[in-house]
Amino acid sequence: MTTLERPRGEIGASPPYTSCYHEPGDGVRFDLSLAEMRDALASERGLLWVDLHADGREEGEPLLRDVFGFHQLTVDDCYNTTVDPPKIDDYDAYLFIIIHNLAYDAERISLRTSELDLYVGRCYVVSVHRSPVHAVEDVRRRAERNPLLLERGPGFLAHALIDVVVDDFRPVVEAVDEQVSAVEEEVLDNPTRQTLERILQLKRVAQRLKRTILPQRDVMNRLSRNEYPELIPEAALMYFRDIYDHTVRVEETIESVRDLADSALSTYLSAVNNRLNEVMKTLAIVTVIFLPLTLIAGIYGTNFDNVPEYGLRFGYAGMLIAMGIVAGALVLWFKWRRWF
Repeated sequence: MTTLERPRGEIGASPPYTSCYHEPGDGVRFDLSLAEMRDALASERGLLWVDLHADGREEGEPLLRDVFGFHQLTVDDCYNTTVDPPKIDDYDAYLFIIIHNLAYDAERISLRTSELDLYVGRCYVVSVHRSPVHAVEDVRRRAERNPLLLERGPGFLAHALIDVVVDDFRPVVEAVDEQVSAVEEEVLDNPTRQTLERILQLKRVAQRLKRTILPQRDVMNRLSRNEYPELIPEAALMYFRDIYDHTVRVEETIESVRDLADSALSTYLSAVNNRLNEVMKTLAIVTVIFLPLTLIAGIYGTNFDNVPEYGLRFGYAGMLIAMGIVAGALVLWFKWRRWF
């Protein structure tokens, strides 16, 4: 799909949207003018797909409000700088759907979610997004290669877009799963403070995935239950049920990743506690060994004249030998008790 070059005198010189139109028996046309879009909407004979990059409201908002007549609340949602949760709203003449698209940086363990807003009407689909979306690019290439994708109507085009978005969840979840498994091995081998930071980052990512997939699953469920027969044809319901099944499986995988992250954190804490216990046990053994030696040295270090053996010629050597015997006996006893 090529970039739209709008005729002079219309909203702007460099439009932030692309368009294509399929009419039975007339093939696919790209880069429609605003007048052609209005004619296509009025005829309702074909399928119009407009993809809008929501950078600024100056050009995009008049298109949504004046050409398509969308409710102002939905337009505000499209241009809202915050990411709204997935949802579906029924405005009788069209559906307004918000779904989330994922971008994951495995090196930084950073998850970014972005909106893909869809208007699904009787003869059109309008997709709105603030950042590039793989699903839009993929479906656009497929529509260019095979116009049959547009022949089945707006419900199937919406399915194609949502299907790619949901499928893109799985590689992200699998990448997080692999990182959690790697961190678990690191916890067992050599847990460090950096290991703890990675575990906490992965837990946050898993939690964000959970918060994203739950409302998205509800949206897929509503689309697959024939709640909107005038906009989603019955023939498309089985395809939306397939997306719902994929969403449920992704949710189960996310739950597994969350459990693994919790397990990795528990293993890390246990490993650190075990290491601390080993250190404390070593210090305790050293203390127990030197305690009687300190007692002997303290007794014979007193300044009284009548201390027994104080005047013996070999008293000092005898004291050292006694201290060595006591220390050796304690070491042998600790080994026998398997304390080290």
